[in-house]
Amino acid sequence: MEISENYLTNRVTGEIGQATAIYFPRSQADVVAIVQAVRKKQQKLITIGGQTGLSGATFPDDNQVLMSLEKMHQIINLDVETMTLTVEAGVTIAEISEFLAATPYFYAPDPGSKEASIGGNAATNAGGMRAVKYGVTRDNIRAMRVILADGRELKVGSINRKDSSGYDLKDIFIGSEGTLGVITELDLKIQPKPKFSRDILLGFESLTQLSPKVFEILASGLVPAALEFFERDSMAYSERALQLAFPDISGQAFLLMTLDGNAVEQLETELTYLASLSDASLILTDAQTRDAVWQLRGAIVSSVELESIQEPLDVVVPVNKIAPTIIALKQMAIDEGLSAIFFGHAGDGNIHANIIKNDLTDEAWAEKLERYLDKLYAYVAEVGGKPSAEHGIGLLKKTYFQKYIGTSELVAMKALKRAFDPENILNPGKIFDL
Repeated sequence: MEISENYLTNRVTGEIGQATAIYFPRSQADVVAIVQAVRKKQQKLITIGGQTGLSGATFPDDNQVLMSLEKMHQIINLDVETMTLTVEAGVTIAEISEFLAATPYFYAPDPGSKEASIGGNAATNAGGMRAVKYGVTRDNIRAMRVILADGRELKVGSINRKDSSGYDLKDIFIGSEGTLGVITELDLKIQPKPKFSRDILLGFESLTQLSPKVFEILASGLVPAALEFFERDSMAYSERALQLAFPDISGQAFLLMTLDGNAVEQLETELTYLASLSDASLILTDAQTRDAVWQLRGAIVSSVELESIQEPLDVVVPVNKIAPTIIALKQMAIDEGLSAIFFGHAGDGNIHANIIKNDLTDEAWAEKLERYLDKLYAYVAEVGGKPSAEHGIGLLKKTYFQKYIGTSELVAMKALKRAFDPENILNPGKIFDL
């Protein structure tokens, strides 16, 4: 176990936070000892992973103690009979992919940052580009080991495929952002790699033209592994940052899809159907072009960060509200004198928005952004949406989460927090206030 002094910068706001100390446990026993020591000293504890979060969920805003699980990065066991991969919480998505590369299996969730830890993914219920077909992190975890606020060890879930044995404690901890317990070890669901995969890019003149095609695709019975949307202005940031060119295809709004399966003839039939949905279509058979397009799509947020301070958002709305929501949010940004780009996961209603400061003064930026976010989250709630699809609530969305969640739901969540952590030791002040 290691300990050091630590300062941490909120990568979203740029605010500097200071922790009392940071611990680096190497085992579950170390985690238990740290939790018990923190409790005995009446301190507060924040568990951190890969530090790729976008909601301020691990930011030390009141001299809390930090505990980094980065040294708990062992891949423990691959059980092909139960299709389960057991890993420690500090293992990254990149390390999981690398380990499984030489096997016939893969771990399906594909969040934007491959350096994120699997424990952090579980804590926020991360989604990613393959969620349409394969589900989010929650759908791909069979069981977990969790350390409670009093140091007790708890195993939640199981490697059984079916389970109707009491409360589903596993799903309570997934998405809880470290406020209920410390996830130390996970049994992940793996599955056979599909034999064939194809990618297609469709171009449209506007999001208004693109939107009904999403419903048509989903209603047709096709289940794309990925179904992404973005506009040309979003791609411009990535093109500048990566020095890669977007393919020569007409349109201002685009759908990027991956189809996969074990029957190549079926994939070709599906591609033919998809190509008929747009006047501008490009089947990405060239590996270099395909890789470039996916790199450009994946680099939008980081590319904007290279040019300006931004506020990254990840709201979710019903799938039939994607286009009208983006149109409304764009107009709100224009009315407020703000620059904004929109993209996201078309198949599940997850809209990513980057609100960009550009050359605004700090004072003007703060005032305009606050007014804009008030309007944005009110609109999202009005159409039946939620403030976060995959980044979590943390500190940055806490006000809006508490404002628009139902009173009974918030009371129930607070009761859970008090039941698992009665002394409010673990990540206090995140998601909601007690």
